Amino acid sequence: MDRPAVAVLFGGRSSEHSISSATAGGVLRAIDRDRFRVIPVGITRDGVFVLEDDDPDKFALDASRLPEVVDNGTRVLWPEPGPDRTLRVRRADGSVDDLGAVDVVLPILHGVHGEDGTVQGFFDTLGLAYAGGGVLDSALCMDKHFMKIVLQAAGVLVSPWVTVTPARWERDPEGVRAEAAALGEPVFVKPARAGSSVGVSKVHDETELAAALELAFAEDDKVLIEQAISGREIEVAILEGRGGAAPRASLPGEIVLTTREFYDFEGKYLGGDGADVVCPADLTDDQITAVQELGVRAFDAVDGRGLARVDFFLTTDGVYVNELNTMPGFTPISMFPKCWIASGMTYGELISELIDTALER
Repeated sequence: MDRPAVAVLFGGRSSEHSISSATAGGVLRAIDRDRFRVIPVGITRDGVFVLEDDDPDKFALDASRLPEVVDNGTRVLWPEPGPDRTLRVRRADGSVDDLGAVDVVLPILHGVHGEDGTVQGFFDTLGLAYAGGGVLDSALCMDKHFMKIVLQAAGVLVSPWVTVTPARWERDPEGVRAEAAALGEPVFVKPARAGSSVGVSKVHDETELAAALELAFAEDDKVLIEQAISGREIEVAILEGRGGAAPRASLPGEIVLTTREFYDFEGKYLGGDGADVVCPADLTDDQITAVQELGVRAFDAVDGRGLARVDFFLTTDGVYVNELNTMPGFTPISMFPKCWIASGMTYGELISELIDTALER
């Protein structure tokens, strides 16, 4: 039997390009080559689809070097809608090579133009199967403003917030400051549609608000000012159920901050001190059940598909959902794989699970 061909898609136009590329390194190293034929497809920062090297070491992530997809002159030609699933590549000299039929795309893209429903809609239009979230859940969870509205409607606790645009900030700064002050201190200021803690600031008093908004507006023209919730940072990994079964939740993990103010980019990806990823988290059986059930409930509320990581604040007042990530950090040291590894699944098996779910769908 022929192995299904998997186009591993990574890079992209967002500020999380390097994290997506680093994830590709881990996936290319761990994917089951006995079961799948791999076609690495990179997206440059300018949005060009190129045929990349099938070389995990090329995309290793460390503090001195952030990997990226560069334009090597090739152009990946996706199959048009219809029965012909042949993927082709046009070389720099103009010649076109046949890469064979592609069965499924594994889009390990973070941020806009990848995690926001746009690339999902592209593959829906082409009629290509793909792993992970669909158009709706990807778009909803990429926009933290609308994600909170949907979760609130489902009766899920979320942290109080104010949404601000550059026009509103310019027109009514005092009104924005008053609404921010009503949330108490400190607050978090974050882009509505970015991830990996890019553009996020912890604001301790009103003198820091303007600079935090400027940093966040550099990433997005919609920004959230959020009340800081004091509690343990717990995360649960969710996988779509197979064969009509309910979604599954992993054992919870915990972000334990020692010297960092919050779990920032360096702490997440560059091995910075002051933040530890602990999985499984030290919780009671009742607490584990509560966050697992709430994770599945939040996943269902956004019409989740494929996978998600659900982030919580566990407080004395209850469990708050901070956000859902429909393509969470997927490097071998990221929380999502660690939670499933702690639950009895290997990194390679997790990749196979995502692909198999997409092929079944």
